[in-house]
Amino acid sequence: MYKEDRLPQSPKEGIIFMLIISIISVNTIAPVIMMLEKGFNIGNYLETLRIIPFIWVIIVLLVNLVAEPIVNKVMPIFIAKTDGFNARILLNTFLTVTVLSVCMSIIGPWVGTGKISIVPFQNFFHNWFRNFGLAIWIELLVAQPIARFAMKRLHSKQARKAKTVNL
Repeated sequence: MYKEDRLPQSPKEGIIFMLIISIISVNTIAPVIMMLEKGFNIGNYLETLRIIPFIWVIIVLLVNLVAEPIVNKVMPIFIAKTDGFNARILLNTFLTVTVLSVCMSIIGPWVGTGKISIVPFQNFFHNWFRNFGLAIWIELLVAQPIARFAMKRLHSKQARKAKTVNL
């Protein structure tokens, strides 16, 4: 991606950006998916809270080790140099959510039940479409906009500070 105020511009900012997105996503997507599976009640929500730290670690690892390498290879196939910021972000988000939802439709039930079984493969297509649909909307409407807003605020604060120092 090119330099843009709404995106991280350093490794430190990249960590902050990823933390914002992953914390919002894991704390919204995981509980909703689990409650869609088991029912909407406080017991199921509390059970979800127990596994969220494990899911969060898995998501961060999957983003860095699986999704980013795949998305970085696929993006140039679909994106032209003339494509704008919104087109790039939308495709990047779509591809990342696709990769993560495929992985988590299998890994998520294993973490949730505490055992590896064939059940996630048997129910894969039903669960994946639901998981993808939920995740893409949370990413596009909640997590990504909040993270980009935070980056824009951070960069404007840095610019004001630099301007004050130069005066």
